[in-house]
Amino acid sequence: MGGRETRVLQELVLYAASAALSCLVLFVGLRQMDPNRAASKKALEQKKEIAKRLGRPLIQTNPYEDVIACDVINPDHIDVEFDSIGGLENVKQALFELVILPLWRPELFAHGKLLSPQKGVLLYGPPGTGKTMLAKAIAKESGAVFINLRISNLMSKWFGDAQKLVAAVFSLAYKLQPAIIFIDEVDSFLGQRRNTDHEAMTNMKTEFMALWDGFTTDQTARVMVLAATNRPSELDEAILRRLPQAFEIGVPDCSERAKILKVVLKGENAENGIDFDQIASLCEGYTGSDLLELCKQAAYFPVRDLLRDEKEGKPSHTPRPLSQSDLMQVLATTRKTKVAASEYSRLSSQLPPWSRHGDQDDNQGL
Repeated sequence: MGGRETRVLQELVLYAASAALSCLVLFVGLRQMDPNRAASKKALEQKKEIAKRLGRPLIQTNPYEDVIACDVINPDHIDVEFDSIGGLENVKQALFELVILPLWRPELFAHGKLLSPQKGVLLYGPPGTGKTMLAKAIAKESGAVFINLRISNLMSKWFGDAQKLVAAVFSLAYKLQPAIIFIDEVDSFLGQRRNTDHEAMTNMKTEFMALWDGFTTDQTARVMVLAATNRPSELDEAILRRLPQAFEIGVPDCSERAKILKVVLKGENAENGIDFDQIASLCEGYTGSDLLELCKQAAYFPVRDLLRDEKEGKPSHTPRPLSQSDLMQVLATTRKTKVAASEYSRLSSQLPPWSRHGDQDDNQGL
């Protein structure tokens, strides 16, 4: 009788051990198959870093907030300041008063409704004029946590997950406040609603606007939505209502172009006698990014001269300083991408139809 009881006990222990082992294998396998596993790991590192910087305990987040936390940028890691942006002095001053000051000194805006901090700001203008740089500078100057929202992170193949991810954007921002939710190319996400829109996209827009309204009623929340676009006319009317402050970041004038050139060449190996006003006067219609590319192309000329000297048996250890003649040479030999593209489109439209079809056939035969 005792041997039978011992055998039954051994079988029970064996069954329990096999069940425990199966559960362990299943748990490890499910963790390896978790699509958010990498995002959760990265989010934990981000949260530890931000908690250390802000002097707060580590916040508790759900899996959806972990996905959004991967897009959180510590303002200490942003290297763009207002001084890094040439021109736009009036815009920078207005942004400081409307955006940065309420995040710095919330007690000044806690009395009455007229001084309530802005919950939405729109930056619009042509491409390359510095909208994204301004957004980064705002996060740097204010010290706010910067959530660079990517629309791809809000998409999910599971029904209902998109709304939960949108809710996670605002709940995470509330936990990390002061925080700035930045949406670049906002027209691609919050554009005008049409009957042809997919149901999931419509639900996501509706959820975003509903949660955004919740923050506008909470005067204590130091969370702001900062949006940028070069097509403001395509934004939905309901979104424009939630962005009461809009700033046009236009093409810089001559004096602003000179300031941009000074900022771009600051700290570079360049001659001291460059006449920035003269260069700026020759760059009519250039944006900030166009001027940056101009300086990049001019920086190759000293390198070419060094290589030529080496071929001629006159080695030099370092390239010569960038000169004004290098910038003038680039202006004389190159064209802006926008100008070249528009000229190509105009010339292509003037070609006879048989010529354009012939080119396509030739390309297909190669």
